[in-house]
Amino acid sequence: MELSNLTIEEIRKIVSGSAEDDGDLIIALMNDSRSGVREIHRRLMRARSAVAAERQRLARMLLYEDDLKARGIHPVAGVDEAGRGPLAGPVVAAAVILPDGISLTDLNDSKKLTAAKREILEEQIKKTALAWSVGVSSVAEIFKENIHRAGLKAMLRAVLGLEIKPVHVLVDGFKIDLLECPQTPIIEGDSLSASIAAASIIAKVTRDHLMDSYHELYPQYGFIRHKGYGTPEHLAALARFGPCPIHRAGFRPVQECLRL
Repeated sequence: MELSNLTIEEIRKIVSGSAEDDGDLIIALMNDSRSGVREIHRRLMRARSAVAAERQRLARMLLYEDDLKARGIHPVAGVDEAGRGPLAGPVVAAAVILPDGISLTDLNDSKKLTAAKREILEEQIKKTALAWSVGVSSVAEIFKENIHRAGLKAMLRAVLGLEIKPVHVLVDGFKIDLLECPQTPIIEGDSLSASIAAASIIAKVTRDHLMDSYHELYPQYGFIRHKGYGTPEHLAALARFGPCPIHRAGFRPVQECLRL
């Protein structure tokens, strides 16, 4: 490929539309002595290196699913929950069955993503998943059973709500009580398994939307901004207004307000 007769801008356009395996273009860029072309080459190589690294990361996140599939165990669901730590609102879980070989750029633990990226990925996951479901445990259940058991109950509800019955479940952290099918608990599974990561995103986005709706009922607490977590703004509102019906009465900062 000959680039010497082309302007820098023309070369940029060629590079922007090039295929990833266009070796002739790479060689031509390397052999061009112009500093502008050399910079285009450096940027192109950095971009392609980043793409390759992301593909490798996503491939690693499918190791659990691929291993089970190789042993004839499929479909597999990933399960995770959101909302263990907040002072208000329910705990929400999701279960997701992904298709084989799925590759969703930036798929990761929901806590490592921006809110905008989570919204984009949630839509993509719901469109591409073979099945997905959400389970919720209420504030009353959290008070009655404690947050750990309420979270497990929400995860069980999410799995039971799947339209396709999984033969194995990958779950973040702890085994799910009363789940009949085999399961594998994975510590920090939302960073290690694509299915669990997908579930973490749906659970987080669903819960955030619920807290946004509660903001309409109780705007004085600022739920739309902190989603019920114990931020300084939230603690100040608790001290000023006292708890509302969706506050978790068993959590210490809420208990302290109830004693006043």
